Order: sequence, then structure tokens, then C-alpha cells
Amino acid sequence: MKTSTPVSKLPHVGPKYQKRLQKLGIRTVGELLFHFPNRYEDLSLTTPISSVKTDEKCTIRGEVIDSAKGRTPKKNISFAEILLQDKSGAIKAIWFNQPYLADSLKKGDSILVSGKASRSKEGLQLINPVYEKISSSPLHTARVVPVYPETEGVSSRWIRFILKPILQKDIPIKETLPQEIIKKKKLFSLSKALRQIHFPASLENAKKAQRRFSFERLFLIQLMLLKKRASLEKNRGLSIPMDIESVKELLSHLPFTLTNAQKKCSWQILKDMERSVPMNRLLEGDVGSGKTVVATIAALTAIRAGYQVAFMAPTEVLSSQHFEEVSKLMWRFKVDVGLLTGKKDCIRSQKLKGDTVQISREKLLQKTEKGELKILIGTHALIQDKVRFKNLALVILDEQHRFGVEQRANLCLKKGAVPHLLSMTATPIPRTLALTVYGDLSLSVIDEQPKERKEVITRLVPPQKRNDAYGFIREEIKKGRQAFFICPRIAETENKDSVWAEAKAVEEEKEKLEKEVFPDLKVEMLHGKMKSSEKESVMSRFRKGKAHILVSTSVIEVGVDIKNASVMVIEGAEMFGLAQLHQFRGRVGRGEFQSYCLLFTSSHKEKTRKRLKALVESRNGFQLAEKDMQIRGQGDFFGKRQWGIPDFTMEALKDKALVEEAREEAKEIINKDSDLKKNPLLLKRVGSLEKKIHLE
Repeated sequence: MKTSTPVSKLPHVGPKYQKRLQKLGIRTVGELLFHFPNRYEDLSLTTPISSVKTDEKCTIRGEVIDSAKGRTPKKNISFAEILLQDKSGAIKAIWFNQPYLADSLKKGDSILVSGKASRSKEGLQLINPVYEKISSSPLHTARVVPVYPETEGVSSRWIRFILKPILQKDIPIKETLPQEIIKKKKLFSLSKALRQIHFPASLENAKKAQRRFSFERLFLIQLMLLKKRASLEKNRGLSIPMDIESVKELLSHLPFTLTNAQKKCSWQILKDMERSVPMNRLLEGDVGSGKTVVATIAALTAIRAGYQVAFMAPTEVLSSQHFEEVSKLMWRFKVDVGLLTGKKDCIRSQKLKGDTVQISREKLLQKTEKGELKILIGTHALIQDKVRFKNLALVILDEQHRFGVEQRANLCLKKGAVPHLLSMTATPIPRTLALTVYGDLSLSVIDEQPKERKEVITRLVPPQKRNDAYGFIREEIKKGRQAFFICPRIAETENKDSVWAEAKAVEEEKEKLEKEVFPDLKVEMLHGKMKSSEKESVMSRFRKGKAHILVSTSVIEVGVDIKNASVMVIEGAEMFGLAQLHQFRGRVGRGEFQSYCLLFTSSHKEKTRKRLKALVESRNGFQLAEKDMQIRGQGDFFGKRQWGIPDFTMEALKDKALVEEAREEAKEIINKDSDLKKNPLLLKRVGSLEKKIHLE
């Protein structure tokens, strides 16, 4: 039997079970072998019947002295019951809706049962316990029992039954990890790890098997990332000399002083750009930490050396905002800045004293191709076939880090040199995640806020305090401030049972606020389903102070900079992750005024309160990210479906030391064999992993 053998060739797996297994992603023997337990139950210790206690789990070894079947008098539910006896006493076990068990478990049978004891009028009894006839090698009880991810019609009991005979044979699967690593890290071999993860001799062995597979998956991910980095470093880049005088001139006209963290990150980026190897760096900074200024310093350096810069953002709103900000910073250097989005094309011509000139797309593209336009800012429209640069040297990406060599090449007219890449993110990433998800990027971190920025005061608002909060918001607006209201969805959901049915809809919230709560104030609405022109119009009115309140979905999360807004209200705060809530909070406090974030929630769940309390108490996004990962897990922090990383590996990310170890071992191999040609099996596994995992 091979790992590629279809499960249809296994005994007891007919067409019905094949369909069910497909729901779990299992089509072959190999996929079945790597369908790992998500937890274990230790049923290895048996308890004498006389020592069984109410509401405690126990495993009993005994003999069936009587069995019967019948139906309950009130609800007419079928059942089977047995009387089980050992040397210390007797106890009844009952199974509902399984009357056939009375024929299967006969008088005189020696069996094991595991379950929780409950008390009835007739004494202690076990309801629907796990059972198994005694054999030399029990599967379902009297051992450490694996519990698997299940689907309808495929129970853990059935999976154990199917797997056991396969694992009793020689497993025809090649070892992936080099023997020296297995020995050095004291890991189980692959065959031993497979047996012990499914049918461990002890909980300790189960943990050792899990550690082996956790290490292996982290190691392969690191190999994949480091191989990409090594491949990129073979490309020819553009060496851009550091222009200290231009940087000093730019900084001398800023209304603030750079923080030490901004200076450090700028230096790291400029040193990278001096090399003839393409830079591949992630600039990570909390909301409002000043990433755009650092990126502009890099852009100015490239431009002063005679090159062009592409600056890409995920939304038209954010692209337009970067266009405004970068144009102001570049004004003194007579650098023309272009904006290219789905709808709007224009140039901020510094030669015309900073005026914005509407221009046809054709003319904008011509200026870019001739090299007359030094910075082009836009959405994904930048990587369309028609966009051509004369001498592109630097690509800056905001909140979209996965940008390959092929996409960079699409931005270049000459395919010889690969431009430098600077990615930016406002989502603080715990180090274990950064190493695993962005391991092919160098990391620069702005870990301090500008001194002039005031702390946003954050408060939890329960339903009974809602009216007080509305009064407070009114007072802020009287002072001339503005407020955001964030809602989790757009309109009434059809699924009344859905968790989203409890969330506030933007449309409903807007109507309530302008009719009931603030009838004398101007309320606007913004959501992702609106046309681009509508969004721009709404944001323009709000920015100019023509609206007091903006009700929005999470479309407001990144890149909206309204310095006059001092209140952020988040309806159904429990619906959002901590990282997202922190992003919302960062939309206020961007001006000179004291700002506030009000978390409206009606949830009484302890886990929810714990999460929201972490936001209230935390001022630093990096501390918050660590807390978020501890509370919710790695998968929820970034969205494991988006990554394509299995749960098992997500859990492994909790072990910081293991992540570091896997990376060091991967580094050692890549340093000796950058394209893995000397390790064909590892190359095959890494290739397979690249198809499954899409780190975005």
C-alpha cells in the first residue's frame, strides 16, 4: 500500500464513506495518515466501580452480567442497557438510540467503558459511554485516546478503527527531515511519530510526536521563505547612493522631529538601497507612528539618484491620501507626483507651485514611460500591462506585502534590474508570526510614537451607559469635533440565527442616529458597496467638516486621516479582532485634540470581556498583538483560511523557541544549498508547500 493509494481501496470504506472523507480533505491513504488528532483523552487508568464518583470521568473494566433493550415511557426513545460488574461492585450503563448494543454486548463479555458517571434514583450510572470489548490492544478506551476533527458520519471512533491496521504495517513513506537534524533536535523518526501521534503510548509521547511534526512544518515554511530570499538575492538590483543632504533638507521643513525609531528604520532602508541586491524589507509600525515619512525619505533618495518610484496602496481612499501627503513633502524638490486609480488620474505638478492637474490616463502613462513623472501613486492599477516606467528603482507597498519578483518585473520596461521593495504594515506582528509569515523579508520596526501624539482614551460602554455616551459625543461635537461610528455589517441579514443578526447595520444605524439620537446633526454613511465616486464625495464632505458623524463599516479601518475627529464609536465591538479594533482606534487622535474610543458591547462572555479589556489597558499595538494571539490563537489573528496554514502549524507558532530553532536549521541548509538541488526530497516538499500555503 502506498500513500497515494485511494481510500476507496481500504476495507470498510465504500462510496458513502469516500464522500464523507472528502469533506475532511481525505482522498488518499497519505491524507488519512496526516489527518492528526486535535486533542487526546487519557483513559489509561481504570477505576474500581466502588470508587466511581458523580460527574467525574472514569474508565471501568468489568464483565457484563445482564443486558436489555427497551423504550423510555415518556418520549418513547429506544435504548440499550447493561449491568457491568467487577470485584468491587456493579454499575449500569445506558445507550440511547442504540438498542442493537444489547445484542452486541452479551452476558459474560469482558468490556471496557469510559464516560462520566451521573446519579439517578437507582444509583450511579453511565450515559452513552465509550465502550470496547477487551483485547490485547484496546483502541477506544483504557489508553490515551486520540480525538479527531470529524464530519457527519465520520466519528473519531471510526477513524481509529480504519487507521489502526494501516499503522500496524510498514508505513511506505520517506523521511523528510535530514538525519542530522533528527539526531541533533532529538526528534522522533517519521514512522515513529506517525504511530505515536495517532496511538500514543503516553501523553508525553503524543507531545513528542506533535513536536516533531510542528518542527517539520515550521522548518519547511522557513526553507520556502529563505529559498525565495536567496533566489531574489541572485537578481541584479540598482545601487542607490545615500543622499544625506537631501534627507536633511526634507527633515528641516517637517513640523516635527523624527523619533529615534524612525531614524533607525530610515538608516536600515537607505543602507539596503545602497546594495546591488534588491531590497526586500517590511516596515512595521503602529498606527500613526510615521511610516509614510520614512517611505518618502527612501523615495526622495531614489529620485535624487535619477530614478522613479511606484507607491501602491490597497484602496483609492488610501492612494489619494498618500498622494496628498507625499506631494506636500516633495514640493520643495520640484518633484511631480502622479495618481493613478480605477477612476481618477491626475498630477500634482510641483513646477506649477503644487497645483493638482487633471490629466488623461494616456498622457499620465506617457509621462511615466518617458521618466518625466518621478513618483506614481495608485492602487493595483499600477501593475497593469499598460503601465511602463523608464527607470523604476523603488516599489513601496502599503498593507499588501506579498508582491513577487514577477510583479516587480511587470513594473519595469527593462527586465534587467529588479527594483527595491519596501512593504509597510500598521498591523503589529508578534515576532513568531513575523518570522513565519514574512521570513523572506528583512524587518524594520517603528516601535515608538511621536511625542506630540496624545494617547486615545478607551472605554467599554455597556447598554445601560449608552445614553451617557451619546451625551458625551454631543459635547465633543459642540466643541467643533467630529465622530466615527463603526458597524460590523451593511444591511439586515437574512439569516436570523447568524451571529451577524445581532450586529448593527450601517443603514439602520445612520437612520437611528439622525432621527432619534442626533436629529439636529448631519450624519453621513460609508460602506464598501458604494461607488468610488460616492465614497470620495462622502469623505470629502466629512474632511471639510460638513458632516458631524460618519457611520461606516470596516472600510474605514486603514488610511483615513481626519485630524478633527476625536471620537471613535465601535458598535458590536465583540465582532472584531483586537488588531482590527486597534486600527479603528488609530483613526482618531491624529490632531492636537484629546481623543476617545468607545467600545459598545452587550456581550457578557468572559472571553469577550477579557479581549476588550486588553484593548482598554493596552496603548502599544505590539503588546496588544501578543495578547490577541494568546487569547484567540494565531489563526484568528491573521485568518488561517487566508494563509492556507493548517491548524497544527498555527498552534506550533505559540512555541517561540521552536520557530527560532526551525529557522536556524533552515538557514544552515540554504547557506550550503540555496536552491536545494542537493536535497531533492526537501525541494519536492517545499514545492508542494508553495502550492498549499499562500502567505498574504
